[in-house]
Amino acid sequence: MKVKIQDIEKIVKKHGGEKGAVIPILQDIQGSYGYVPREAVKVIARELSIFPVVVYGILTFYTQFYLTPRGKHTIKVCQGTACYVMGGKEILDHLSKALEITEGETTADGMFSLERVACLGCCGMAPVIMIDKDFHGKCTIQKLKTLIEEYRAKK
Repeated sequence: MKVKIQDIEKIVKKHGGEKGAVIPILQDIQGSYGYVPREAVKVIARELSIFPVVVYGILTFYTQFYLTPRGKHTIKVCQGTACYVMGGKEILDHLSKALEITEGETTADGMFSLERVACLGCCGMAPVIMIDKDFHGKCTIQKLKTLIEEYRAKK
């Protein structure tokens, strides 16, 4: 999706151009693009009369924001104590190798983004992954292969 400066300017103006509205502005931009394009940072800084580093500081502090396009499906791999002990690290390593990406990256085909999370709150189902909004517990390498095939088929 091509970034349209006019659209970003409209989002900033919708929030009244107030400096305290940076987070809602970033959320709206990410809602439109799926991430916050670098061009948007310059527009926000210019429109709010703040330095771009202030906007980047917010973007990099909050894990909800992404600076690169995300995959169609986001895979979150729990690394909480129960999941880690039950094989969470091996699950993350396997997905990284199978998808040919590291955590925080997106596959070349734009299908999957991979994330490490501290805890998904499903300790009784360890090890757990979350694909989009779906939880998958008691994960095994074989189960992962099936899940990846299923989500690839959901084009």
